Amino acid sequence: MTGEVLARAEAELGRPVVLTWRYPIGPAEMEMVVSSTRGQRRLHDVTLFIFNPAGQLALIRKHNYPPGIWRAPGGGVAPGEELAAGAAREAWEETGLKVRITRYLLRVHVTFTCGEREQPWTTHVLLAEADGEPTVRDPKEISAVAWGSLTDLCGPIADAMLATPRGLFTYRAALHRTVAKLLNVI
Repeated sequence: MTGEVLARAEAELGRPVVLTWRYPIGPAEMEMVVSSTRGQRRLHDVTLFIFNPAGQLALIRKHNYPPGIWRAPGGGVAPGEELAAGAAREAWEETGLKVRITRYLLRVHVTFTCGEREQPWTTHVLLAEADGEPTVRDPKEISAVAWGSLTDLCGPIADAMLATPRGLFTYRAALHRTVAKLLNVI
């Protein structure tokens, strides 16, 4: 994602809080992250906090997630795609919801580590609004979509993530809790 794309996103959606983190992950997780950088050389993800008018949050489950684990949806922005457009596309692909992106909340520059290996990554967190019911559009990638709450995402769901040995779940739990703090939910 180019600096020009980020500058346009900030002009449209506001300047995000910028953080820098380091997180250890396991060998299989490192291979997954590194494999996603090949081809398009993608070193980012967009994570969406999609709220409905009742204040509920869209959550997804993937097939390999242990019981009780959900997360905010997201994915990658294609080369040449604007941040908000890519985020809205990912929202539709993962939740079946047509969203309106409202705010660029957070940018986390993280370095994932595994022994001596390091992989830089950036997560862009966007807020969005949507009506309707979420649906699974890609059953190969997503096993379930539901409305939940940010409180659950940062409470029992985060606890379930932290109970696993997966460093990427530890990272996601911290990301979710940071968003909740920025939104004054916890």
